[in-house]
Amino acid sequence: MIIDVHNVTWTQGKHTLLNGINWSIRPGEHWALLGLNGSGKTTLLNMITGYLWPTTGTISVLGERYGEVDLREMRKSIGWVSSSLQEKLYGTDRTQYVVISGKHATIGLYDHLTEQDNARAEELMKQLGCFHLWDREYRTCSQGEKQKLLIARALMANPRVLILDEPCNGLDLFSRERLLDSIRGLALGKEMPTLIYVTHHTEEILPVFGHTLLLRRGQAVQSGLTSEILTAPVLSGFFESGVIVERHGERVYVRPAED
Repeated sequence: MIIDVHNVTWTQGKHTLLNGINWSIRPGEHWALLGLNGSGKTTLLNMITGYLWPTTGTISVLGERYGEVDLREMRKSIGWVSSSLQEKLYGTDRTQYVVISGKHATIGLYDHLTEQDNARAEELMKQLGCFHLWDREYRTCSQGEKQKLLIARALMANPRVLILDEPCNGLDLFSRERLLDSIRGLALGKEMPTLIYVTHHTEEILPVFGHTLLLRRGQAVQSGLTSEILTAPVLSGFFESGVIVERHGERVYVRPAED
């Protein structure tokens, strides 16, 4: 298993934020994690990356069971792209330096640059369609451009798992579609890491994410093939309200059912 979460519960005081979560990701699978705000998505991600410890249950990543492995080493195999990281980076850094800093997960560059580092950064920026930003100051880039750079930064360390945590948050329609096109190309590439795409918008779940986990109030409501999950009966139960599912191309859009 790439990821194996077994009967995981996490309590904080009197509050149970995750309750009996079971989730398995096999090699070759890309997953979407769908949940509304407050559903426990970030808590679950912090469990998978070893920043939080389950109250009960077990977690294994890349065949290594947490509690029996050096988490600092394990985290080197897991990339996590979140918009909150943008605030921590130096705005005056050149874009290629932001990307290269992902090699050692540092904020800023502290090591001597090699030709291989520059070549890898160039390759990743071309792959994600942001090479035209080379040598620009990071702060001059748009929100969507910054997200592409953060994905390239995460890939610099050659992770085996890449978590994309609501990467389209705050993007306008056109920026969102350009970023999703880059993610689609990334998922279809050779020797790509296992992707986990976190969102609360069904229309962002691309066909390349063949499996979906539904998370609500800290519970895994349902998981399985995306084609079987993104249906009106399943989503109406998940949202606890009737919804109409409309398919445009290979994307799924949801709206409330009329009274």
